[in-house]
Amino acid sequence: MSEDIKSRAQGIEPSARARNVNEIADKSSNIYESLAIVSHRARHLASQLKVELQGKLEEFSSATDSLEEVNENKEQIEISKFYERLPNPSVIALKEFMEDELQFRYRDEEPQG
Repeated sequence: MSEDIKSRAQGIEPSARARNVNEIADKSSNIYESLAIVSHRARHLASQLKVELQGKLEEFSSATDSLEEVNENKEQIEISKFYERLPNPSVIALKEFMEDELQFRYRDEEPQG
């Protein structure tokens, strides 16, 4: 999914909440397969967010200390706070799964489409 993760996460309630297990299980053969799909996507999202955040924070790294560091740190803190406020990757992945935005298949199956 090439769309920006941050824009996809907008409007998602960041806190975890109770879910109907039967609805999750109905999306695949059983609950364990559904959770395996969601966890795989969540790991992928977490990895993407980590790389993106590290890239943004590397812009502020410098070998020398200066008076400008105080101003840069404020910007760095704002960036970090933004990423902290994003929903957990598991919450994003479960939303994508429940809204049929994820495609999945078994490794030994031919791609459908």
